[in-house]
Amino acid sequence: MAPLTVDPRNVLSFVLAGGRGNRLDQLTEARSKPSVPFGGKYRIIDLTLSNCINSDLRRIAVLTQYKSSSLAKHIRLGWSPHMSPVFNEFLVTVPPQQKVDDRWYVGTADAIYQNLDVIRESHPRYVLILSGDHIYKMDYRPLLVGHVRRGADLTVVTLPVPRLEATAFGVIETDPEERIIGFAEKPVDPTPIPGDSEHSLASMGVYCFTTDALLEILEEDAADPASSHDFGNDVLPRMLGRYRLYSHPFRDPKSGGPGYWRDVGTVEAYYEANMDLVSVSPKLNLYNPYWRIHTHQEDCPPAKFVFADEGERAGVALDSMLSGGCVVSGGRVVRSILSNRVRINSYAEVRESLLLGDNEVGRHCRIRRAIIDKYVDIPPGTEIGYNEEEDRRRFRVVDGGICLVTARAKLPSRRRPASAAIPA
Repeated sequence: MAPLTVDPRNVLSFVLAGGRGNRLDQLTEARSKPSVPFGGKYRIIDLTLSNCINSDLRRIAVLTQYKSSSLAKHIRLGWSPHMSPVFNEFLVTVPPQQKVDDRWYVGTADAIYQNLDVIRESHPRYVLILSGDHIYKMDYRPLLVGHVRRGADLTVVTLPVPRLEATAFGVIETDPEERIIGFAEKPVDPTPIPGDSEHSLASMGVYCFTTDALLEILEEDAADPASSHDFGNDVLPRMLGRYRLYSHPFRDPKSGGPGYWRDVGTVEAYYEANMDLVSVSPKLNLYNPYWRIHTHQEDCPPAKFVFADEGERAGVALDSMLSGGCVVSGGRVVRSILSNRVRINSYAEVRESLLLGDNEVGRHCRIRRAIIDKYVDIPPGTEIGYNEEEDRRRFRVVDGGICLVTARAKLPSRRRPASAAIPA
């Protein structure tokens, strides 16, 4: 008997990318959370979109809302041109159009409800609902196969998390057949996994719906004036006991253990997810040629390291990732990630930091545990991350002692054209 497969043309994927991202602080003052840079050359949303493309799912609608111009430009330049309308492929951004009661999206379920026309025009049998602000690699095809094999109305991707941290997630209870028998959104006292009192089973916010069930439950939820129109708060509890709901454990394909997944909802979580990448053996492998992370490729020259003096003036980068156009000119970079067009000048040292692009670090600077936003230059002799009292006076210091240096910082900052030469 041939193995069960699901025709990707029968699947429509929604990527929710409209959240405010307030907990990312000043990083989302001018951009949406999914468009925040990640891993040097990528944006956060590139992980979810790459999962879709690598899973052969090429009918994708990205639902945007707040501060979406940067995200829309990124998708227009880097993603949409690779879709073929001839084969009914598309990757489009869908801003809120106030189709219902002249209102914006008021919840995750309402965002889908206001775009039921996209579903009806595409005629999918199954609908994937994904978050555009999570860091993970996942092949969605086994999820779809399991959903069809079980005859499920809804399948929720789940992951065990420490019980003390589960208060921030939707917590799921299952029977031995992985059918969902209980659900609580952000419970005060999360239910532990049977046989494992230290962990709870959390929803990753990845949902696979059978289309008929989705349309039915969204119409019902929209008609309820008491609903907040959110999948976790309202839709899942409403479906419990009435529909066939199943859990799909997210596992690492090699080890069989829980897969790598990060919700980068805070500055500290965002920083740690980036720092994971510079480990000798990172849990999230960006170098797998069979599961590439796609993005918009800017035309930048290769990274360059200059000056090899025997003294302190040597262009060096250790345990770090540098993107195109970077120049380490007699400076030192350790356990850091540099996005496009960053220059580190002589005798400067950058440690355990993220530079998000188009930055210049002046001579004799010392920077540690900092996030330097795009277009912010650091004047010669500046110290960041070595004196917390002084840092708090000039910068935003978040939990974990991470210095967030943006255009608000009390530093001279200047925007320069991407094509402008950087003075020696």
